Order: sequence, then structure tokens, then C-alpha cells
Amino acid sequence: MTEDPGRAVWLQQARSFLRNADPVLARLIDERPAFDPRAWLAQLPPMDLYGALLFQVTGQQLSVAATRTILARIEALFGGHLPAPAELLAADPARLREAGLSWRKISTLRDLAGRLADGRLDAAVLSGLPDDQIIAELTAVPGIGPWTVQGALLIALGREDVVLPGDLALRKAVQAAYQLGHLPTQQEVLAIADNWRPYRSLATSYLFSAAFDPAQPPPAAPRET
Repeated sequence: MTEDPGRAVWLQQARSFLRNADPVLARLIDERPAFDPRAWLAQLPPMDLYGALLFQVTGQQLSVAATRTILARIEALFGGHLPAPAELLAADPARLREAGLSWRKISTLRDLAGRLADGRLDAAVLSGLPDDQIIAELTAVPGIGPWTVQGALLIALGREDVVLPGDLALRKAVQAAYQLGHLPTQQEVLAIADNWRPYRSLATSYLFSAAFDPAQPPPAAPRET
């Protein structure tokens, strides 16, 4: 597939900006000339905003392997795809529990599905809002925190300036890349990431790539702390 010329230009500009803004990122970028920051999405099933939130909720406090296993079971329950809000509401919660979701996560996903199904939340409207407003709207749902929404912003909406300071895997990646003698706090990650604006999503992808086997995609739904 031919790369979108507009995307290629954007990526070149973003890489140049990050090289100049942060010498650590400059090294990571130069070490990975063929890195595609969105290639890992090909490892995931197609996801709209609700699907991405379902994915993120499923992955709370779980390893990548466990998350993918449960996600595959959920897809199997719904004919090979992730459920739309109405489909999830119509499903027997006990079947979701058998797939590996905790009762707390089932409650969160049903609450979110209900709000989307009855119009209290509108996915199309949400998708057009700035990041901070989307986070504010969705974190009003019990069981959905900023990390969960931030991951969905990356996966479903392709937002370009998202960082996940509560992501344990990212904090460890920052510690390694910046040779810190301690695991950085969320505030320390945000302070470092401030230099990456407005390309924090791309910088985050490079850090994940550096922390994990370069032959593998960046981790999906790492643990929230």
C-alpha cells in the first residue's frame, strides 16, 4: 500500500521537530529510520471509539498477553468482532464474565454502553471535541480514568499530541531512555513530555519501540497505576 503523501510529510516534520527538541528522542529516531508509529494498530481488530474504550478497560491492570486473550474471547462472543454498545447491552453479563472480564469492568462497559445507546454520550460529538474535553466527558463514567481515555484517543481517533503519564510501561521506558536512577512519577513524565508538544503521541511510540523488542509492536493496553 502506498503511503499517504500528507502523512509522510507530517511524519517528516514531526521527526525533525522532536530531534531538535530532545536529544534522547533524536537518538531513538535516528536508530529507527524505518519505524512506522502506527504499524502496531494492524495487530488490533478494527475499533471505533467504543471499541477502543472496551479494549482499554479490558487491559486495566492486566498484562498485554492476558488482554489479548480476553479480547479474542469477547470477539468470539460477538461473531468475530468487538461489540457495539447495543450489542454489549443485549449480551448476558455472565458470558462476559466467562470471557475473563471482571464484574467491575463489565459494570463499567455496560454503563458506558448505556450512555452511548441512550444519547447521554454521542460518539460523533465526542470525536470532534478537543482531547481534554473528551477526557473530562468520559472519565465521568465510573471505572474510566485518564489512561483509559488517552489510549482510546491514540487508537480510535489518531490524536497527535497524547501522552500516557499513568502508563507503567511508558514510565519504565522513560526511565531507561533518559537513564534515570528512579521510576519517574507521572508529573516527571509530563514535564519531560512537555518538550515534545505538539507531537507527544509520536514521541511516546518511539519510547515504546525502544523499550520493547524493535521487531515487535509497541505494547497494547499496558497496566495502569
